[in-house]
Amino acid sequence: MAGLENRLVEVGVQLLESTGPDRLGLREIARQAGVSHGAPRRYFPTHQLLLAAVAKSGLTDLTAQMERVFTGPQPARERLRVAAHEYVGFAQARPEMFRLIFRHDLHRGSGYSLRVVWLPLLDAMAAMVAQASPAVDDPRERGLLIWTHVHGIATFAAGLTLEPAGLDTQVDSLVEKAVQAQLS
Repeated sequence: MAGLENRLVEVGVQLLESTGPDRLGLREIARQAGVSHGAPRRYFPTHQLLLAAVAKSGLTDLTAQMERVFTGPQPARERLRVAAHEYVGFAQARPEMFRLIFRHDLHRGSGYSLRVVWLPLLDAMAAMVAQASPAVDDPRERGLLIWTHVHGIATFAAGLTLEPAGLDTQVDSLVEKAVQAQLS
């Protein structure tokens, strides 16, 4: 990415995480970046493309975080546990980014697909499942089940949906149970 293009995405990330998605417009990003309101259009002809670039930046961060865990020295079962906690932790620490990353409508037409990142992560999950539980018939399916279970917890935790149910203090326990249920 070019210097100004990077700067616009960085400002978009900062605005998203400090004020939420409502102020994430091209004009506000340009203002915060100190450029004319038309400057972002050179790199991002539509608001959707700018949002997709901001989401891609967050997804890159999340992917790097997950890959560090996946390639760690711990046994596979421990890496799965840690990865699940890291995933939920990302959602809790960066809820607006977490929600934006999974807005599939933004990625259509942006030249970027979640599949590019998601499928290799699923394969890494499957490899860890196969190591952690060799008796599992289909490690890829089991990896997907872990991920979807943990993604649901992350989504609820990021949206503070667990709080009214009195489960907001049990996030770690819920994550542990989600992983264990698929490895038993």
